[in-house]
Amino acid sequence: MNRWEGLDEFVAVAECSQFTAAAERLGLSSSQVSRQIARLEERLHTRLFYRTTRKVALTEAGQTFLQHCQRLQDAREEALNAVGDLGSEPKGLLRMTCAVAYGERFIVPLVTSFMARHPRLSVEIELSNRTLDLVQDGFDIAIRLGRLQDSRMLATRLAPRRMYLCASPDYLQRYGRPHSLSELARHNCLIGSSDVWTFQLEGREASQRVNGNWRCNSGQAVLDAALAGLGLCQLPDYYVLEHLRSGALVSLLDNHQPPNTAVWALYPQQRHLSPKVRQLIDALRYGLAQRPEYA
Repeated sequence: MNRWEGLDEFVAVAECSQFTAAAERLGLSSSQVSRQIARLEERLHTRLFYRTTRKVALTEAGQTFLQHCQRLQDAREEALNAVGDLGSEPKGLLRMTCAVAYGERFIVPLVTSFMARHPRLSVEIELSNRTLDLVQDGFDIAIRLGRLQDSRMLATRLAPRRMYLCASPDYLQRYGRPHSLSELARHNCLIGSSDVWTFQLEGREASQRVNGNWRCNSGQAVLDAALAGLGLCQLPDYYVLEHLRSGALVSLLDNHQPPNTAVWALYPQQRHLSPKVRQLIDALRYGLAQRPEYA
């Protein structure tokens, strides 16, 4: 028995929601597709579809099975492409993840433009501030910010990322300007997702715990509080450069600015030859370079 038998028919029916449309896509008769689905359900000892006279719908088991089958189809396509034309059209399902705020502002618009140029590609994007396991969760690519922790993955640098300590002129006029790291203790620090800030001290990276009466795990919210004069903040360049140029914020302790980190594309080793992954990474790198925040 061919263990692949029925998988293509199952995916086609699930995506078309009809046996007739699935049969037309595959170039088969409706009866052939129906028989393959029935045999597949028999092998799995579970029902994959709810059937009516007009359409079919996935069961809970069918929804789970579809995700795995689409990835199998995608992996099969990648295996064929790996020994074929590496410049071929991106197609199939691509699953990616990115931090919420950065993804909404920078990555999703670029992915949308990329998809418009490659209509045979399907994309699922999970925006999450948790560090997800690419292999276990079935992701093709992750966009990570800062320093890389996962040495099992391949990584491509997409853009620079510099952290700035800053405050509004109004805050500095009222409370003074810090001239050393030790003086941060007497200032109100606007805390985001972490109360440990990173600096450079005597040529090495140093961490310092800060305190303040305001906290929110949103970079935009931290920025708004800093612009309102509530305290000091440490944020990446893409949040603050515009306001530093306009004078709405002032950069502080520049000699202690932490070493440059970066924006990275992280992906499992077996994905690096995939046209969809390779071409998306190129599109993201080019697109980010055009942003005024990175100019």
